Parts: sequence; C-alpha cells; structure tokens
Amino acid sequence: MKKIVLMAFLTAHLFGAEIAWNDTFDQAQAKAKRESKPLLVLITSEQCRWCRKFEATTLQDESVISRLNSKFVAVHVTRDKSVYPKTLSAPMVPMNYFLDGNGKVIYSIPGYWPVEDYQSILDDALQRYKK
Repeated sequence: MKKIVLMAFLTAHLFGAEIAWNDTFDQAQAKAKRESKPLLVLITSEQCRWCRKFEATTLQDESVISRLNSKFVAVHVTRDKSVYPKTLSAPMVPMNYFLDGNGKVIYSIPGYWPVEDYQSILDDALQRYKK
C-alpha cells in the first residue's frame, strides 16, 4: 500500500499536480460533509480577465494546490451557467465561498489574490471552519 501511495505522489509531481475539482456543487458538498472538510466554491465567469489570471497564477502554485487538495473540498462553477445555490451570489468574480458541510457560508471573499495573500485567506477559512 505504501508503494502505491508513493508512486501516486511521485507521478503527481512529475506531471504537475492539479486541484482536485469536483464535478458538481452537490457532489462537492456531499464529499465535504463526509470528509469533515470545508467546501470551497470558486465562482468565475467566461469573460473575466481576473478569473483567468487567478486560474493561471495563484491556482497553479504547488503550495496552493497541495493545500486545497488536502484541507478542502473544491468545486469550480461558472456564473450563470453552472448549478449551485442561488444564495451564493457573485456580483463580482472571481468569488470564493467557503462553506461547511451543511452548506452554511463561513467565509467569502471576491477578487484576484496572489499566492501569499490567498494562503492567508485559506488560513482564515480553516480557522472559521474549526470554530
């Protein structure tokens, strides 16, 4: 078993790790509840240049990827196209919502954030989740 885990770890690093996005909000919420982890809902839009910058920079950073994959359950949705709760409005994008397993918003923050600032946001979300 240890060899399989080690091989998976090495393979991920050889080919570049990616965020383990869930396919749907409902799938992600169920997984977050089952695993007792906070749920990150990232809302973007197709025409948003700040969304593309956030995806191409911050969300490509190995430390952010590792942290999101180990401490959070993540789902990426598109405003006006994806199915997600209407209570998660996104007048500005990108929009990050952090929810508990029951769907209660514990933290939200709009905008593009560089890696160091986003790590701080993740710290805040984890702290609020544990309360």
